[in-house]
Amino acid sequence: INAEYMGDTRSKTMTYILVAGGVISGIGKGVVSSSIGAILKASGVRVTSIKLDPYLNIYAGTFSPYEHGEVFVLDDGGEVDLDLGNYERFLDITLSRDHNLTTGKIYKSVIERERKGEFLGKTVQVVPHITNAIQEWIERVARIPVDGSNLEPEVCIIELGGTIGDIESMPFVEAFRQFQFRAPADSFMMVYVSLLPEPSKGEQKTKPTQHGVRELRGLGLSPDIIALRSVSVLQPSPREKISLFCHVPPANVLGVQNVS
Repeated sequence: INAEYMGDTRSKTMTYILVAGGVISGIGKGVVSSSIGAILKASGVRVTSIKLDPYLNIYAGTFSPYEHGEVFVLDDGGEVDLDLGNYERFLDITLSRDHNLTTGKIYKSVIERERKGEFLGKTVQVVPHITNAIQEWIERVARIPVDGSNLEPEVCIIELGGTIGDIESMPFVEAFRQFQFRAPADSFMMVYVSLLPEPSKGEQKTKPTQHGVRELRGLGLSPDIIALRSVSVLQPSPREKISLFCHVPPANVLGVQNVS
């Protein structure tokens, strides 16, 4: 990601980068998100991060560490996903419990507003009420200063947990389908993290990524960058094939191979 591609990130317009993953969960979206943020921060850009978790729990404190890893405790006492610990360490920022949005939190917020009569007798539905609430939460939290400077961030990196296609993440995916038009022009981009399996040595398979991107585009989102997790270095042939079938320039197909 370079300054020319991102546009003028030093303007008052917030730039949003959505990072989502396909094929399998636990593919490394958190490290990819943190790494993008570290690159931008090294370029002098003020960066913040939000993690979206599509489960009904309000906080991560009651999770089994065997299933989700250790809980990370923030300075404000919020018990959140461990990815927020990555964000704080990579970016040298201090996040709040609002930087971790779960399905449970957003439903609780909307139901409480309905009980107060804020929807004036309307039928409260996933679309538009839940999806609007997600977009409003992101816009509000993205502008919270996090680096001690008391200045608003210029770029917000949003990681969507789980895997594209999961039924529980659908309200978030729909919210971002709408959000790409709600955000100012050229201020929203998407990074899709996918798996590049290598069943036999030297043969990298692109079909899982092709099918994943096809499903993503069917939901109304198209990736600007594809980051491919693989055992070995991304070869030219798979890069060209993914570029061709996934509608992304070859330069935006990035290899993220394992390292020792």
